[in-house]
Amino acid sequence: MALLVLAAALLALAFPAVLQQIRPTAINYMLGMVMFGMGLTLNLQDFKIVFSRPKDVIVGCLAQFTVMPLLAWGLAQLFQLDEALALGVVLVGCCPGGTASNVITYLAKGDLALSVGMTGVSTLLAPLLTPLLTWALAGKSIQVDVASMFLSIFCVVILPIVVGLLVKWLWPNFTQRAIDYLPAFSSLAIAFLVAVVIAANAEKLLAGGLVIVVVVILHNVFGLSLGYLIASLLRMSDSKRRAVSIEVGMQNSGLASSLATIHFAAYPLATIPGAIFSVWHNLSGAAVAYLYNKKTAGSAKTNGHPFGK
Repeated sequence: MALLVLAAALLALAFPAVLQQIRPTAINYMLGMVMFGMGLTLNLQDFKIVFSRPKDVIVGCLAQFTVMPLLAWGLAQLFQLDEALALGVVLVGCCPGGTASNVITYLAKGDLALSVGMTGVSTLLAPLLTPLLTWALAGKSIQVDVASMFLSIFCVVILPIVVGLLVKWLWPNFTQRAIDYLPAFSSLAIAFLVAVVIAANAEKLLAGGLVIVVVVILHNVFGLSLGYLIASLLRMSDSKRRAVSIEVGMQNSGLASSLATIHFAAYPLATIPGAIFSVWHNLSGAAVAYLYNKKTAGSAKTNGHPFGK
């Protein structure tokens, strides 16, 4: 997926005219389809962790909705981003965890149940918290319609997930067959979303996009690091630290681009941070999974060595 999204971004930069014919609002429908697919894969067992280990989920979600929004605001101030780019970075920071975080947690041998639980809870909280946090951090300079954003997130995220759950309940055999194709479909949908956003702003991105790339990278890396640090300070197990780290650092950046398209059309560059984040966090996620696995292998080797601990 990381390579696919990167290839889509590069092609969009190289041949923007091809994709500029597509209306940016198409990304909302694609994101809705991805969320519908997420609903098909969920079941009630995924939410048992919320009741069996509420402390872990609460800690993770608190970190999600404090670390990333504050990091976004701080980086926007530090790099003195213009209003549109600052808004886009804040939108990314205020979104819930991305669905790719579950895959990365699995590859990193983290606590997958905790990751899925955090993604589910943060997604359910997003219609309320994402608009309110965006208003609190960006509302002084840009008008933020909290009620309208709430409705958009509900329609683009929550409603498709509920429909997916209903389809799974009513047609379980069909759902079981469809699930095999969902990872490929989701990857293509996210790649398409990224390509459309980048093509629409290709000229401006090529002219001065380096600073926003740096900000997005720092946002993600600091999020991954602080998520792990917070979990460590709370003495969580290593697998839980990995899950919290990845869940905090990886955002539903497609939602950020969607919200920017719907509600902040007067600031077209606000869609860019979400698109770049979608490219970068898939690359960094793969790297993090590799590093965590390397750490696990190193620990096993040390513990098995006659001179090891």
